[in-house]
Amino acid sequence: MTKRIRKAVFPVAGLGTRLLPATKTMPKEMLTIVDRPLIQYAVDEAREAGIEELIFVTGRGKSSLVDYFDTAIELETTMQKAGKSLDVLEPSRARFGEIVTVRQQRPLGLGHAVWCARHIIGDEPFAVLLPDEVMVGKPNCLAQMVEAYDQTGGNVVAVLEVPPEETHRYGVIVPGKEDGALVEINGLVEKPPQGTAPSNLMLPGRYILQPEVMQALDAQETGAGGEIQLTDAMAKLIGQQLFHGFRFAGRRHDCGDAVGFVTGNIAMALDRPDLAPKVREFIAGL
Repeated sequence: MTKRIRKAVFPVAGLGTRLLPATKTMPKEMLTIVDRPLIQYAVDEAREAGIEELIFVTGRGKSSLVDYFDTAIELETTMQKAGKSLDVLEPSRARFGEIVTVRQQRPLGLGHAVWCARHIIGDEPFAVLLPDEVMVGKPNCLAQMVEAYDQTGGNVVAVLEVPPEETHRYGVIVPGKEDGALVEINGLVEKPPQGTAPSNLMLPGRYILQPEVMQALDAQETGAGGEIQLTDAMAKLIGQQLFHGFRFAGRRHDCGDAVGFVTGNIAMALDRPDLAPKVREFIAGL
């Protein structure tokens, strides 16, 4: 039997350099897509997938991420006096003990950020969600992955097809046998040089991993970009544990750069019945 996925790691200590100067004083994860910050979309996804403990791996200047999920006494009191509903704030309220924070004191890579949560993860399988990747689907991406994990066990990571000329920007899998939405992973390559990628299936930032990946990260070995890569640690476990890629049913918006941020805002606004007519009217008039 597989252990239930109860914990999720949110690596939120990054500097957000692709969105400077907006991220000079504001965490990238607090930038809004329509009327919700990026971190809210990731937390909503985790909650829907049954996650009980949200582990924020933070860094310097990221306190607003935790404050956002706190109770805003003055705001709520003012709204109540004005007769306004507090329902709009409900998603931003964390349950007691739901959020745990740990500090990544130096930006040494995604693998290092995940490793920083090792003592909180313990011996449980866990999820990892990159908040600047907004996944849209019903059920959502992580919920679909949890369902697949319940059937396969082992490690399950989301995979997405991209044009071959873009594979050098991502972690890419060496694919094996396919079974519906699942594909066996026989190897992983982080940011392969252009023209050398083993496939065009990249990792868009959703993972379900076994705790042994933390032991692989203990070595603190650097990889692409001189950083400690999660992909490299996962690759060490292939052959020792089951690894599957999962093609989720839905859409992905990479909101970590300016183009993705703008198009993500437009796409999410068009999904909103209260906003879509006006947004379409504006686009038509350009």
